[in-house]
Amino acid sequence: MNNTIIVTGGAGFIGANFVLDWLAAGLGRVVNLDKLTYAGNLQNLEAVQQHPDHVFVHGDIGDRALVAKLLAEHKPRAILNFAAESHVDRSIHGPEDFIQTNVVGTFHLLEEARHYWSGLNTTEQSAFRFLHVSTDEVYGTLAAHDPAFTETTPYAPNSPYSASKAASDHLVRAYQHTYGLPTLTTNCSNNYGPYHFPEKLIPLCLLNALAGKPLPIYGDGQQIRDWLYVKDHCSAIRRVLEAGRVGETYNVGGWNEKANLDVVQLLCDILDNLQPREDGRSYREQITFVKDRPGHDRRYAIDASKLYSELGWKPQESFETGIRKTVAWYLEHQDWVENVNSGEYRRWLDQHYAESAA
Repeated sequence: MNNTIIVTGGAGFIGANFVLDWLAAGLGRVVNLDKLTYAGNLQNLEAVQQHPDHVFVHGDIGDRALVAKLLAEHKPRAILNFAAESHVDRSIHGPEDFIQTNVVGTFHLLEEARHYWSGLNTTEQSAFRFLHVSTDEVYGTLAAHDPAFTETTPYAPNSPYSASKAASDHLVRAYQHTYGLPTLTTNCSNNYGPYHFPEKLIPLCLLNALAGKPLPIYGDGQQIRDWLYVKDHCSAIRRVLEAGRVGETYNVGGWNEKANLDVVQLLCDILDNLQPREDGRSYREQITFVKDRPGHDRRYAIDASKLYSELGWKPQESFETGIRKTVAWYLEHQDWVENVNSGEYRRWLDQHYAESAA
């Protein structure tokens, strides 16, 4: 077996960062399978467009013939499944795509991985891994003083998105227990950083601030999330792939619980410093509270102590250092911003938040 891996969803936010970091470290060839839906963007991969160890394939994880072909041709030592519909608001307005990609798509990918793995020799089977990237949202919501989510917290998803991810997690677990497929699962907290699609809180508010638009905050803005810099998340996944115990789940968190309003206010303060408004006033004045979304979970918090105690991983960035790097990246990559912040997507986003504010 060679040193090739297959990454699904590798043109999206987290997947692209993983691919870029993997290739920069010279860790082997990446076959990158992505459907290029609204959140997939080849511009995320521009730096490795001509890289000899990067093979991009436009396709769907649900296309079993294509997946089987890629497995037979490239003979990877691992599959890392980043491919997912991942935006909660979209899952509320249109849940079917989430079921098709996150549940049915993962099932098809697992089936082809199982057939491929079954044909390997004993040594190759022992070395192979199927790593499934999931979310802390499968655990539901926490009250203010509840302990953080651990790997044994019962699943209690509250949105079509998180329910679809919970279903995919259960499928991955079942394929390990039933068929022996060597799987690993990671459940991460809220990611932020370069190439983050601007439907999410931090890039949305950053880009709206620069455009002189309102910064929409759901409800009272006191929803608490644990924030994880995407480069730290990628390093955690590499570590789990390298040394994680087969069949285990590992929570990946940034140890940075912040209320949404506090996040946006800090973002405004950094912008005030790095790119002040022409009128000299603070970007905080653009903060606007909008109607809360249905079923909005109040608090997520990740206990990542298992990942630290077993594999020695911990995040390198604090929220303050990571968010400053993120703001600086967006200010330096206006071409990327203009690409994703235009056209059909931008019209949908503006309409959605206009309806929320009504």
